[in-house]
Amino acid sequence: MQSLDDLLHEAERTHGHLCAGQVLGVRMAMLGLEKLGIEDPRGKDRKRLVTFVEIDRCATDAIAVVTGCRLGKRALKFRDWGKMAATFADVSTGKAIRIAAKEASKALARAMHPEIESKNQQQMQAYREMAEDDLFTKQWVKVELPAEEFPGYKGERIVCAECGEGINFRREVLRDGRVLCRACAGEKYYEAL
Repeated sequence: MQSLDDLLHEAERTHGHLCAGQVLGVRMAMLGLEKLGIEDPRGKDRKRLVTFVEIDRCATDAIAVVTGCRLGKRALKFRDWGKMAATFADVSTGKAIRIAAKEASKALARAMHPEIESKNQQQMQAYREMAEDDLFTKQWVKVELPAEEFPGYKGERIVCAECGEGINFRREVLRDGRVLCRACAGEKYYEAL
């Protein structure tokens, strides 16, 4: 595994800036990989890992950089819970660990570096230095992954009876005997103009 500094530099380059969230994300992912015993997530171990992120903020980009998990590879799963947390699942062993940033780490950052005026700079420095137990909670968890959630899954494609668009990965809805996409079944996040 690369060093913290190397991974932070790569995360900064990918994300566009370095911030406290990037430091949290890099450290969180490094810890998750360490606990699972995954040494080369972007190389020989790349098909072992599925990562669930619970926030769509800077940390998520950092986690993707460290783990190599991407939405397009079906190895990064987003659950919009608004929490600075991620679950790292080793699909080859079934082991999974959920890691969340402790809210108390912000106050600890202020106590560690009162000489730094910028809250972001203060947290960035402290989050690099804090012991993992001061920064994160860790919990071994069980993650059920049906076959269609695995990277590389090849399933049949269904066509929505209403709009005619294709639906992958068993995301169709059966309503009144008709196969519908989620939008036609009423789960729209958009409205046609």
